Amino acid sequence: MQACHRRSGFWRTVGLIGAVVFAASAIGQVSGITLADRGSLRGKYHWPAKIPYPKENPYSEAKFNLGRMLFFDPILSGPQTRSCASCHNPGLAWADGQPRAISLTQDPLALRCPTLFGVAWIPKLGWTGHFPDLESVAMTPITAPKTMNLPETLLIERLSAIPGYVRAFKDAFHQAQIDRREIEQALATFERSIVPTRAPFDRWISGDRAAISKSAERGFDLFNGKANCAACHNGWAFTDSSFHDIGSAQNDDLGRGELFPNSVTLRYAFKTPTLRDVARRGPYMHDGSVPTLAAVIDLYDRGGIERPSRAPEIYPLGLTNAEKADLIAFLETLTGGPASVQYPALPP
Repeated sequence: MQACHRRSGFWRTVGLIGAVVFAASAIGQVSGITLADRGSLRGKYHWPAKIPYPKENPYSEAKFNLGRMLFFDPILSGPQTRSCASCHNPGLAWADGQPRAISLTQDPLALRCPTLFGVAWIPKLGWTGHFPDLESVAMTPITAPKTMNLPETLLIERLSAIPGYVRAFKDAFHQAQIDRREIEQALATFERSIVPTRAPFDRWISGDRAAISKSAERGFDLFNGKANCAACHNGWAFTDSSFHDIGSAQNDDLGRGELFPNSVTLRYAFKTPTLRDVARRGPYMHDGSVPTLAAVIDLYDRGGIERPSRAPEIYPLGLTNAEKADLIAFLETLTGGPASVQYPALPP
Protein backbone atom coordinates (compact mmCIF):
# COMPACT_ATOMS: atom_id res chain seq x y z
CA MET A 1 0.00 0.00 0.00
CA GLN A 2 2.85 2.33 0.75
CA ALA A 3 4.67 3.93 -2.17
CA CYS A 4 8.41 3.39 -1.97
CA HIS A 5 10.75 6.32 -1.55
CA ARG A 6 13.30 6.33 -4.37
CA ARG A 7 16.48 7.74 -2.88
CA SER A 8 18.19 4.39 -2.39
CA GLY A 9 17.69 0.66 -2.19
CA PHE A 10 17.54 0.96 1.58
CA TRP A 11 14.53 3.27 1.46
CA ARG A 12 12.76 1.02 -1.03
CA THR A 13 13.29 -1.96 1.24
CA VAL A 14 12.33 -0.43 4.55
CA GLY A 15 9.60 1.86 3.19
CA LEU A 16 8.74 5.42 3.94
CA ILE A 17 7.25 4.92 7.37
CA GLY A 18 10.01 2.68 8.58
CA ALA A 19 12.83 4.91 7.33
CA VAL A 20 12.87 8.35 8.83
CA VAL A 21 15.98 8.30 11.06
CA PHE A 22 17.84 5.70 13.07
CA ALA A 23 17.12 7.70 16.18
CA ALA A 24 14.08 5.43 16.32
CA SER A 25 15.42 3.77 19.42
CA ALA A 26 14.05 6.69 21.41
CA ILE A 27 10.60 6.07 19.93
CA GLY A 28 10.85 2.41 20.82
CA GLN A 29 11.68 3.25 24.42
CA VAL A 30 8.71 5.60 24.76
CA SER A 31 6.02 3.88 22.69
CA GLY A 32 7.15 0.30 22.32
CA ILE A 33 7.40 0.78 18.54
CA THR A 34 10.60 1.19 16.51
CA LEU A 35 10.85 2.66 13.03
CA ALA A 36 11.47 -0.81 11.66
CA ASP A 37 8.21 -1.84 13.32
CA ARG A 38 6.49 1.04 11.56
CA GLY A 39 7.62 -0.34 8.24
CA SER A 40 6.25 -3.79 8.98
CA LEU A 41 2.97 -2.37 10.29
CA ARG A 42 2.06 -0.55 7.11
CA GLY A 43 0.91 -3.76 5.43
CA LYS A 44 -1.71 -4.25 8.14
CA TYR A 45 -3.61 -1.16 7.02
CA HIS A 46 -4.31 -2.19 3.42
CA TRP A 47 -7.82 -1.36 2.25
CA PRO A 48 -9.71 -4.39 0.95
CA ALA A 49 -9.80 -4.74 -2.81
CA LYS A 50 -13.60 -4.87 -3.04
CA ILE A 51 -16.79 -4.93 -1.00
CA PRO A 52 -17.79 -8.49 -0.04
CA TYR A 53 -21.30 -9.54 -1.02
CA PRO A 54 -22.62 -12.93 0.14
CA LYS A 55 -23.45 -15.55 -2.48
CA GLU A 56 -27.00 -15.66 -1.09
CA ASN A 57 -27.38 -11.94 -1.88
CA PRO A 58 -25.04 -10.96 -4.73
CA TYR A 59 -24.75 -7.36 -5.84
CA SER A 60 -26.86 -5.96 -8.64
CA GLU A 61 -27.37 -2.34 -9.60
CA ALA A 62 -31.15 -2.77 -9.51
CA LYS A 63 -30.96 -4.16 -5.98
CA PHE A 64 -28.64 -1.33 -4.88
CA ASN A 65 -30.96 1.33 -6.32
CA LEU A 66 -33.98 -0.24 -4.64
CA GLY A 67 -32.16 -0.49 -1.32
CA ARG A 68 -31.14 3.15 -1.52
CA MET A 69 -34.75 4.23 -2.11
CA LEU A 70 -35.94 2.17 0.84
CA PHE A 71 -33.18 3.51 3.08
CA PHE A 72 -34.17 7.14 2.56
CA ASP A 73 -37.95 6.69 2.42
CA PRO A 74 -39.97 7.58 5.57
CA ILE A 75 -42.72 5.27 4.33
CA LEU A 76 -40.80 2.58 6.23
CA SER A 77 -42.00 4.03 9.55
CA GLY A 78 -45.49 3.85 10.99
CA PRO A 79 -46.14 7.61 11.08
CA GLN A 80 -44.10 8.08 7.87
CA THR A 81 -41.86 10.59 9.61
CA ARG A 82 -38.66 8.57 9.99
CA SER A 83 -36.41 6.70 7.57
CA CYS A 84 -33.32 4.57 8.11
CA ALA A 85 -31.33 7.72 7.35
CA SER A 86 -32.93 9.52 10.28
CA CYS A 87 -30.67 7.53 12.59
CA HIS A 88 -27.92 6.71 10.08
CA ASN A 89 -27.37 10.17 8.65
CA PRO A 90 -24.66 10.44 5.95
CA GLY A 91 -23.83 13.93 7.22
CA LEU A 92 -23.16 12.57 10.71
CA ALA A 93 -20.81 9.75 9.67
CA TRP A 94 -23.84 7.49 9.09
CA ALA A 95 -24.92 7.76 12.74
CA ASP A 96 -27.03 10.35 14.58
CA GLY A 97 -24.58 12.24 16.79
CA GLN A 98 -26.60 11.54 19.93
CA PRO A 99 -25.40 9.87 23.15
CA ARG A 100 -28.12 7.26 22.67
CA ALA A 101 -30.50 6.49 19.84
CA ILE A 102 -33.72 8.49 19.96
CA SER A 103 -37.13 6.83 19.91
CA LEU A 104 -40.20 7.92 17.95
CA THR A 105 -41.37 9.74 21.07
CA GLN A 106 -37.98 11.50 21.30
CA ASP A 107 -36.88 9.53 24.34
CA PRO A 108 -33.36 8.07 24.57
CA LEU A 109 -33.04 4.33 24.00
CA ALA A 110 -30.61 2.04 25.78
CA LEU A 111 -27.76 2.12 23.23
CA ARG A 112 -26.02 4.49 20.85
CA CYS A 113 -26.80 4.38 17.17
CA PRO A 114 -23.70 2.81 15.56
CA THR A 115 -22.15 4.08 12.36
CA LEU A 116 -22.71 2.05 9.19
CA PHE A 117 -19.13 2.56 8.02
CA GLY A 118 -17.74 -0.77 6.86
CA VAL A 119 -20.73 -2.92 7.86
CA ALA A 120 -20.06 -5.17 4.87
CA TRP A 121 -17.01 -6.58 6.68
CA ILE A 122 -18.57 -7.07 10.13
CA PRO A 123 -19.49 -10.73 10.78
CA LYS A 124 -21.85 -10.14 13.72
CA LEU A 125 -23.75 -6.88 14.00
CA GLY A 126 -25.15 -4.83 16.83
CA TRP A 127 -23.37 -3.76 20.02
CA THR A 128 -23.82 -7.28 21.39
CA GLY A 129 -23.53 -9.19 18.10
CA HIS A 130 -27.09 -10.47 18.20
CA PHE A 131 -27.54 -10.11 14.41
CA PRO A 132 -25.80 -12.87 12.41
CA ASP A 133 -25.68 -10.86 9.18
CA LEU A 134 -26.73 -7.56 7.65
CA GLU A 135 -29.89 -8.99 6.10
CA SER A 136 -31.17 -9.96 9.54
CA VAL A 137 -30.87 -6.40 10.86
CA ALA A 138 -33.35 -4.55 8.64
CA MET A 139 -36.72 -5.56 10.01
CA THR A 140 -35.83 -5.12 13.67
CA PRO A 141 -35.76 -1.29 13.71
CA ILE A 142 -38.59 -1.07 11.15
CA THR A 143 -41.01 -3.14 13.24
CA ALA A 144 -39.76 -2.10 16.72
CA PRO A 145 -42.49 0.02 18.39
CA LYS A 146 -39.99 2.53 19.79
CA THR A 147 -37.92 2.89 16.63
CA MET A 148 -40.00 2.94 13.42
CA ASN A 149 -43.15 1.12 14.55
CA LEU A 150 -44.32 -0.36 11.26
CA PRO A 151 -45.65 -3.95 11.21
CA GLU A 152 -44.24 -6.10 8.43
CA THR A 153 -47.64 -6.73 6.84
CA LEU A 154 -48.41 -3.01 6.63
CA LEU A 155 -44.97 -2.28 5.19
CA ILE A 156 -45.52 -4.80 2.40
CA GLU A 157 -49.02 -3.42 1.76
CA ARG A 158 -47.64 0.11 1.45
CA LEU A 159 -44.86 -0.85 -0.94
CA SER A 160 -47.15 -3.07 -3.02
CA ALA A 161 -49.57 -0.15 -3.51
CA ILE A 162 -46.91 2.04 -5.14
CA PRO A 163 -46.31 1.20 -8.84
CA GLY A 164 -42.78 2.62 -8.75
CA TYR A 165 -41.79 0.23 -5.96
CA VAL A 166 -43.50 -2.72 -7.65
CA ARG A 167 -41.39 -2.08 -10.76
CA ALA A 168 -38.22 -1.61 -8.71
CA PHE A 169 -38.71 -4.90 -6.85
CA LYS A 170 -39.44 -6.70 -10.13
CA ASP A 171 -36.26 -5.26 -11.68
CA ALA A 172 -34.21 -6.35 -8.68
CA PHE A 173 -35.72 -9.76 -7.99
CA HIS A 174 -37.58 -10.71 -11.19
CA GLN A 175 -40.88 -11.38 -9.49
CA ALA A 176 -43.97 -9.29 -8.93
CA GLN A 177 -44.70 -10.10 -5.30
CA ILE A 178 -42.91 -8.10 -2.60
CA ASP A 179 -41.85 -10.00 0.50
CA ARG A 180 -39.78 -9.54 3.63
CA ARG A 181 -36.66 -11.25 2.32
CA GLU A 182 -36.49 -8.97 -0.70
CA ILE A 183 -36.74 -5.89 1.51
CA GLU A 184 -33.94 -7.21 3.73
CA GLN A 185 -31.69 -8.07 0.79
CA ALA A 186 -32.20 -4.73 -0.96
CA LEU A 187 -31.44 -2.71 2.17
CA ALA A 188 -28.38 -4.85 2.94
CA THR A 189 -27.07 -4.42 -0.60
CA PHE A 190 -27.19 -0.65 -0.29
CA GLU A 191 -25.77 -0.61 3.23
CA ARG A 192 -22.77 -2.72 2.18
CA SER A 193 -21.80 0.14 -0.13
CA ILE A 194 -21.27 2.49 2.83
CA VAL A 195 -17.54 2.88 3.35
CA PRO A 196 -15.50 5.76 4.80
CA THR A 197 -13.55 8.06 2.53
CA ARG A 198 -9.75 8.00 2.52
CA ALA A 199 -8.23 10.03 5.33
CA PRO A 200 -4.87 11.79 5.93
CA PHE A 201 -3.66 8.61 7.65
CA ASP A 202 -4.21 6.65 4.45
CA ARG A 203 -2.12 9.11 2.45
CA TRP A 204 0.63 8.93 5.10
CA ILE A 205 0.67 5.14 5.26
CA SER A 206 0.82 5.16 1.44
CA GLY A 207 3.91 7.34 1.41
CA ASP A 208 2.97 11.01 1.81
CA ARG A 209 5.23 12.19 4.64
CA ALA A 210 3.49 15.53 4.94
CA ALA A 211 -0.02 14.08 5.30
CA ILE A 212 0.03 14.00 9.12
CA SER A 213 1.90 15.83 11.85
CA LYS A 214 4.88 14.59 13.85
CA SER A 215 2.59 14.46 16.86
CA ALA A 216 0.24 12.14 14.96
CA GLU A 217 3.20 9.97 13.92
CA ARG A 218 4.13 9.57 17.56
CA GLY A 219 0.49 8.81 18.29
CA PHE A 220 0.58 6.02 15.68
CA ASP A 221 3.57 4.51 17.47
CA LEU A 222 1.77 4.72 20.81
CA PHE A 223 -1.41 3.31 19.28
CA ASN A 224 0.51 0.22 18.16
CA GLY A 225 2.81 0.12 21.18
CA LYS A 226 2.53 1.40 24.71
CA ALA A 227 -1.15 2.35 24.53
CA ASN A 228 -2.04 -1.09 23.08
CA CYS A 229 -5.01 0.32 21.13
CA ALA A 230 -4.26 -1.85 18.09
CA ALA A 231 -4.87 -4.99 20.14
CA CYS A 232 -8.57 -4.44 19.39
CA HIS A 233 -8.67 -1.52 16.93
CA ASN A 234 -6.70 -3.07 14.09
CA GLY A 235 -6.74 -3.37 10.31
CA TRP A 236 -7.90 -0.83 7.74
CA ALA A 237 -11.19 -0.28 9.62
CA PHE A 238 -9.50 -0.16 13.05
CA THR A 239 -11.68 -2.85 14.59
CA ASP A 240 -11.34 -6.55 15.32
CA SER A 241 -15.15 -6.83 15.08
CA SER A 242 -15.08 -8.67 18.39
CA PHE A 243 -16.45 -8.04 21.89
CA HIS A 244 -14.56 -6.94 24.97
CA ASP A 245 -15.22 -5.72 28.49
CA ILE A 246 -13.17 -2.53 28.63
CA GLY A 247 -14.09 -1.89 32.25
CA SER A 248 -16.80 0.73 31.74
CA ALA A 249 -20.25 -0.97 31.75
CA GLN A 250 -21.83 -1.72 35.12
CA ASN A 251 -24.83 -3.27 36.87
CA ASP A 252 -27.31 -4.88 34.47
CA ASP A 253 -25.62 -3.43 31.35
CA LEU A 254 -24.23 -6.87 30.52
CA GLY A 255 -23.65 -6.52 26.79
CA ARG A 256 -22.89 -9.81 25.04
CA GLY A 257 -23.10 -11.43 28.45
CA GLU A 258 -26.90 -11.33 28.10
CA LEU A 259 -26.61 -13.76 25.18
CA PHE A 260 -24.06 -15.95 26.98
CA PRO A 261 -24.94 -15.73 30.69
CA ASN A 262 -22.50 -18.49 31.67
CA SER A 263 -19.51 -16.78 30.09
CA VAL A 264 -17.28 -14.75 32.40
CA THR A 265 -15.31 -13.15 29.58
CA LEU A 266 -18.39 -11.88 27.73
CA ARG A 267 -19.94 -10.21 30.76
CA TYR A 268 -20.05 -6.43 30.07
CA ALA A 269 -18.52 -7.04 26.62
CA PHE A 270 -19.54 -4.83 23.70
CA LYS A 271 -18.53 -4.63 20.04
CA THR A 272 -15.26 -2.90 19.18
CA PRO A 273 -16.38 0.00 16.95
CA THR A 274 -14.48 1.21 13.93
CA LEU A 275 -12.31 4.28 14.52
CA ARG A 276 -12.89 5.67 11.05
CA ASP A 277 -14.08 9.31 11.39
CA VAL A 278 -13.96 8.79 15.16
CA ALA A 279 -13.21 12.47 15.86
CA ARG A 280 -16.62 13.34 14.36
CA ARG A 281 -18.55 10.62 16.13
CA GLY A 282 -18.70 11.60 19.78
CA PRO A 283 -19.93 11.00 22.40
CA TYR A 284 -18.43 7.55 22.79
CA MET A 285 -18.98 4.00 24.04
CA HIS A 286 -22.06 1.85 23.54
CA ASP A 287 -24.11 4.11 25.79
CA GLY A 288 -22.67 7.52 24.89
CA SER A 289 -21.36 7.91 28.43
CA VAL A 290 -17.92 9.28 27.53
CA PRO A 291 -18.12 12.78 26.01
CA THR A 292 -14.76 13.34 24.30
CA LEU A 293 -11.77 11.52 22.84
CA ALA A 294 -9.67 12.89 25.68
CA ALA A 295 -12.05 11.27 28.18
CA VAL A 296 -11.90 7.99 26.23
CA ILE A 297 -8.11 7.96 26.46
CA ASP A 298 -8.30 8.75 30.18
CA LEU A 299 -10.61 5.75 30.64
CA TYR A 300 -8.19 3.41 28.89
CA ASP A 301 -5.25 4.96 30.74
CA ARG A 302 -6.90 4.11 34.07
CA GLY A 303 -7.66 0.61 32.86
CA GLY A 304 -11.35 0.79 33.67
CA ILE A 305 -12.95 -1.35 36.35
CA GLU A 306 -10.75 -4.27 37.39
CA ARG A 307 -12.86 -7.45 37.45
CA PRO A 308 -12.76 -11.04 36.14
CA SER A 309 -14.49 -10.13 32.87
CA ARG A 310 -12.19 -7.24 32.01
CA ALA A 311 -10.35 -7.99 28.76
CA PRO A 312 -6.64 -8.84 29.18
CA GLU A 313 -5.86 -6.05 26.70
CA ILE A 314 -7.15 -3.51 29.24
CA TYR A 315 -4.83 -2.40 32.05
CA PRO A 316 -3.43 0.88 33.44
CA LEU A 317 -1.14 2.43 30.83
CA GLY A 318 0.71 5.23 32.60
CA LEU A 319 0.42 7.66 29.70
CA THR A 320 1.82 11.16 30.02
CA ASN A 321 -0.19 14.21 29.02
CA ALA A 322 2.04 14.59 25.96
CA GLU A 323 1.38 10.99 24.94
CA LYS A 324 -2.35 11.46 25.32
CA ALA A 325 -2.17 14.54 23.08
CA ASP A 326 -0.22 12.55 20.48
CA LEU A 327 -2.84 9.79 20.52
CA ILE A 328 -5.61 12.30 19.88
CA ALA A 329 -3.57 13.83 17.06
CA PHE A 330 -3.31 10.40 15.46
CA LEU A 331 -7.01 9.60 15.89
CA GLU A 332 -7.88 12.87 14.18
CA THR A 333 -6.00 11.72 11.08
CA LEU A 334 -8.58 8.95 10.59
CA THR A 335 -11.26 11.46 9.52
CA GLY A 336 -11.84 11.46 5.77
CA GLY A 337 -13.50 14.02 3.58
CA PRO A 338 -17.27 14.34 3.24
CA ALA A 339 -18.89 11.42 1.47
CA SER A 340 -20.59 11.99 -1.85
CA VAL A 341 -24.10 10.63 -1.42
CA GLN A 342 -26.64 10.59 -4.23
CA TYR A 343 -30.08 10.83 -2.70
CA PRO A 344 -32.69 8.88 -4.66
CA ALA A 345 -35.88 10.10 -6.26
CA LEU A 346 -38.61 8.29 -4.34
CA PRO A 347 -41.56 6.71 -6.17
CA PRO A 348 -44.70 8.85 -5.95
